[in-house]
This record gives sequence, structure tokens and C-alpha cells, in this order.
Amino acid sequence: MSEAPILAINNIEVVYDRVILVLKGVSLTVPQGGIVALLGANGAGKTTTLKAISNLLHAERGEVTKGSIEFSGARVDKLSPNELVRRGCIQVMEGRHCFGHLTIEENLLTGAFTRRDGRAGIAADVDAIYSYFPRLKDRRTALAGYTSGGEQQMCAIGRAMMSRPRMILLDEPSMGLAPQVVEEIFGIVHRLNAQEHVSFLLAEQNTNIALKYATYGYILETGRIVLDGEAAALRENQDVKEFYLGLSGPERRSFRNVKHYKRRKRWLA
Repeated sequence: MSEAPILAINNIEVVYDRVILVLKGVSLTVPQGGIVALLGANGAGKTTTLKAISNLLHAERGEVTKGSIEFSGARVDKLSPNELVRRGCIQVMEGRHCFGHLTIEENLLTGAFTRRDGRAGIAADVDAIYSYFPRLKDRRTALAGYTSGGEQQMCAIGRAMMSRPRMILLDEPSMGLAPQVVEEIFGIVHRLNAQEHVSFLLAEQNTNIALKYATYGYILETGRIVLDGEAAALRENQDVKEFYLGLSGPERRSFRNVKHYKRRKRWLA
């Protein structure tokens, strides 16, 4: 795309406790209005990448020691998390993290804390969120802590949308949810992208669903980007099929051969 990307990560390294190297030379871009998937197994570094972007590492004694992070053409790796939210980039954390003692609607209203456009605009956006998430409208007066996991995930995304973001970092949205609910949530993400022009960076272990809705993908292993490409191409990649989608070729390999093959994946050769 000729238009400058909304997010550009350039060769970053992340260190925890000043000694533990977690990310090693990670670079990726998210185009304006794009949905990009960041894929990999548990512990590959997906959540750390998102926290590096949203500047939440310091709470866990981590820091970006090399490289740069640019959002909308400006360096943001030295900003505070709330400054980044005001610029239009917000993270939806893994595990949903709703305020359990508040109602669904009160949770949504907390997402507007950085806004200064008055009650009418905020009320209109609450109604817009309910149009995307009809379940939330039905449960608007229920305490979030007593709603289902899917409803809490919808609430977390809706709360992020209340800040009127240009980009959302979405961490493991499918975790712990039934397949039907996951499909519903990803469908809504697709609608928000198309209709509200919000860009998404999805960190996800469920490679199949992520590549269905993303346009581009990056695969992380042990803190490094080992493969990237158009989502359609990644879905057809034989290594991705076998090791992330659970699909084997025409001849099913024995477990012993798969272990050997895994050690010699083409991207690690």
C-alpha cells in the first residue's frame, strides 16, 4: 500500500529484569485500516509485543532496549499508556479484564475517560456499541462479573471502542470461548474494521480463525518473526498447515517423523 502504515515496529528488542531477552529484532507493520494477525504458540512473545506497543512493559519490569515504535508516523515508545490512548491506540488485554463490580454499561462508559466531547457524543457512541453488540444491550444493567466469557470479551472490545480509537491491539480474543462465540466476535471485529475504519493487530493462538479474518500475518517463535505474508498465502503454506492448523499432507507422518520435521522447518533452515 502506498499510504504510510498506521503502526511500524522497527527491529525492537525487549528485556525483562535487565537480563531476560524476550523479543529479538521484531519488525512488523499494520496498514491503515488493516487487520494484521500476530500468530504463535503460548510463550512466543505475542503479548510482550503488544505491551511494548502500548507501553505497559514497565509494570512488569520490562523495557524496549533497541529499535523504535511509530504510530501514525510519530515515535511513541517513550509515551505513557494514557498518552497513547489519546492518540488513538488502545489495547484489549488478554483475559478480558472487565470491572466485575460495575455493570456492562458502566464498563463501557469507563472507556470514554479520555474524551472531552460531552455527554451527548458519549451517549451516542454507547448506542452505537449496542448496535454492534446486541447481547450487551440486553445485559446493560448486569454486573460484568456475572456475565459470560463471551459477553465480557464483547464488553472489553466495546469499552475500547468508546475511546474512539484508530487502532486496537487485541490480545487472545478467542481464549476460553466456545467456537461459535469466537466466530461471532471475529465477525464483529471485521465489521468494526470495515465500517468504523479501525485498524487491528490481533495476537492469537487460534491461527485458523485469525487468518480467516486478517489480511496479513506474522508468525512469532521464541521472540523472533520467523514467517510473514498475506493471510491467504499463509493458510496454504505447508509448514503453517502442519504446525499451526493441525493439517498434514497427503501422506500422514508418524509422530517421530513429525518431531524431526519440526526441527527442520524451512523458516528455521
